Order: sequence, then structure tokens, then C-alpha cells
Amino acid sequence: MKIRSTTILAVRHKGEVAIGGDGQVTMNTSVMKSDAQKIRPLLGGKVWCGFAGSTADAFALMERFESMLKDFPSNVPKAATELAKQWRTDRAMRRLEALMVVVDINQTLLLSGTGDVIQPTDGILGIGSGGNYATAAAKALVQHSDLSAEDVVRESLKIAAAIDIYTNDNIKIHRVEKD
Repeated sequence: MKIRSTTILAVRHKGEVAIGGDGQVTMNTSVMKSDAQKIRPLLGGKVWCGFAGSTADAFALMERFESMLKDFPSNVPKAATELAKQWRTDRAMRRLEALMVVVDINQTLLLSGTGDVIQPTDGILGIGSGGNYATAAAKALVQHSDLSAEDVVRESLKIAAAIDIYTNDNIKIHRVEKD
């Protein structure tokens, strides 16, 4: 039985940072949930994490990542790199199936179980079943509109929902605020 879910999109634009996701969880050919929360605050909302993949695996990874953030509170890339090293080398963690997008006021990062910690050049990052659609829409909107980062995320996720059957338009968006 294959469970599919999620489109997560992070956008850095005009000095703003926003991350958003849809709420759909699909099992085989049925929508099982339409209002899942796939973006979570870490460190009291200073860092936001969105996930795609197995929910239990993603929560385990977020807990470990938050622990790393406590060890390196002002250095999100270092915390992400330490988690990626653990994720890749730890025998139990290696089996965790999820991707994470992590944003704070200064960084946008993709973390994967293959040890990747990737920072997109343009500040736009999408993951999940509709991630490529949302990313393409966001890139076009950033280049050809005056929308805010939050509005780019919203409109891009709507476009992804219109294309990808595993993405819905129950969209939740969070802005990353400066201290």
C-alpha cells in the first residue's frame, strides 16, 4: 500500500521568507486526510521545518534536528549537516524515508537521507509529489510579478494542486519573522 502526500514550498523574495504546504494524504487511490499539518515550528518559531515522506520518519528526524539546533542554536547549516551525517551513517536512521525543508531568517535548506544538505541558489525550494510544479510556478511568479513571498507560496501551491493529484488546496503558510 503506497501512501503519497505533500507539497512543501519555501520562498525567499523581497527580503521575506515564507514556507507553505498542502494538507492532503493519499493512500492508494483514496484521500485519507485533507488537512494534515506538514510544517512545524522549531526553536520557538525561529526555524520552520516542512516534510515530505513518511510522517513517523519525519517526526523522528525533526526531533533529532531540533536537538541539533539546541547544540548549534545560531548555526542552522551546522545543525543540518550534523543531522545529515547521523542520518546517513546511523544504521536505524538510514532507513528513515523523508525529505525536509528547513528555513530560518537567513537559510533555506533541503535535508535528505543520502547526506545532502542543499541550499538553493535562488531561495526557492519545493519537495513532495507536487514540489516540482510548485517550484516552477514560484520561479515564474518571482520573475514576473510583484507578489510577496507569502503570496508567491500561496499561488504556487494552488497551481501545484491544480496539476498534481496528490496535492490539495488546503494550504497553510507561515512567514519567518525577524527577531
